[in-house]
Amino acid sequence: MSKDIRVKKGLNLKLKGDADKSIVDAPRSSVYAIKPADFHAVVPKMVLKEGARVKAGETIFYSKYDEPVKFASPVSGTLTEIVRGAKRRIMEVRITADAVDEFVDYGVLDPGTADAAAIKTRLLESGCWPFIIQRPYDIVASAEDTPKSIFVSAYTTAPLAGDADYIVAQKKEAFQAGITALSRLTSGKVHVGIGKDSAIGSVSHAEVHTVKGPHPAGNVGVQIHKIDPINFGEKVWVVGAEDVATIGNLFLTGRFHAERTVALVGTEVPDADRKYYRTTIGANVSTLVSNVNTIETRIISGDVLTGDKLSNDQFLNFYHNTVTLIPEGNEYALLGWLPFTRNNIPSNSGTSLSWLTGGKSKVDTNLNGEERALVVTGEMEEVLPMDIYPMQLIKACMAGDIEKMENLGIYEVAPEDFALVDYINTSKLEAQEVIRLGLDLMITEVG
Repeated sequence: MSKDIRVKKGLNLKLKGDADKSIVDAPRSSVYAIKPADFHAVVPKMVLKEGARVKAGETIFYSKYDEPVKFASPVSGTLTEIVRGAKRRIMEVRITADAVDEFVDYGVLDPGTADAAAIKTRLLESGCWPFIIQRPYDIVASAEDTPKSIFVSAYTTAPLAGDADYIVAQKKEAFQAGITALSRLTSGKVHVGIGKDSAIGSVSHAEVHTVKGPHPAGNVGVQIHKIDPINFGEKVWVVGAEDVATIGNLFLTGRFHAERTVALVGTEVPDADRKYYRTTIGANVSTLVSNVNTIETRIISGDVLTGDKLSNDQFLNFYHNTVTLIPEGNEYALLGWLPFTRNNIPSNSGTSLSWLTGGKSKVDTNLNGEERALVVTGEMEEVLPMDIYPMQLIKACMAGDIEKMENLGIYEVAPEDFALVDYINTSKLEAQEVIRLGLDLMITEVG
């Protein structure tokens, strides 16, 4: 029986620049890139060398510490460059694409009748396994584990983020096939979170939960906390809504179609261009935005709270369904501490006039202040709908106190759960970064 979730704590940031509900094809990128940095804690080992020909779905590197986990090319073409950073760390694997993709054919497999071993093998060999993220630690799942449950959130609450329900509603058959396949991989249930007026419809082989409430109600971490909390030694898997459809398409067609539906949003995007685009994982951002002055405009792969900063010639994140363009906050506001001088930005504390004027706001990247000392105000608890103490957990992470981190709920959280804490806390502390460092310490010391 499904369990509906009602979240009261949180904050909806009403921002200008959301995308119209229409989908068009984006121009094909000439070069695509897979970035190992998108897969936290993965150390890549190359299978192919520069100059090698590659098909869509063919392995280009694997995880050094979990060798069955392979990462595949999203397109066919020529592997033209392996971009390396300090200590020869692989930063990008760039592929110059063919005009038309040639796919590796893994064969059609019915997820309704296949056993768990066959499904797992197909996901690993095709490069679809990296879509599966493990909680705790928010890393790519180990090929050796069996989770106690699997969670998929199709309820989007992050500001301006691509609507997962709308995206998946265009791929219902593939989404259902993906859910069926995932249901074979867990000893428990697959849980799907949807909104009240979801267009997805009924989903078999899963327990569907209606979610209601402000951001971060759409975060899968909040849904896990409300439905099936994580205890020490337990593992839960998380898969993005469109990634489920990509997995399902693999079983229906035998091919890894790395299609990605991206919402182009933000006040710096012309009105006519704010819509959804069909593109491919790893596409160059210039296929969606062009002639952008990055001194005045911030290009973000992802939403405004958790996304990555990009330049005109960089590539989309492996997991993101949103590209956001907002103004850089590089203009000085005279007497900027006064409410009426701050462009009525959304505020949980009422320090701007957004609560009075209503409607949607235009925001930029300005921090509106510098980092300050942590002060106990209770503001963090107002936007984190979990039974944990966010400030105490942040302090434990900063101190590297593993025992306190465990007692305060480090196993239940991911950096994205602290995105609103980043936004509203008066200390200007980078809470997501602190939690990520805390999780990395747990990986090293606890495993």
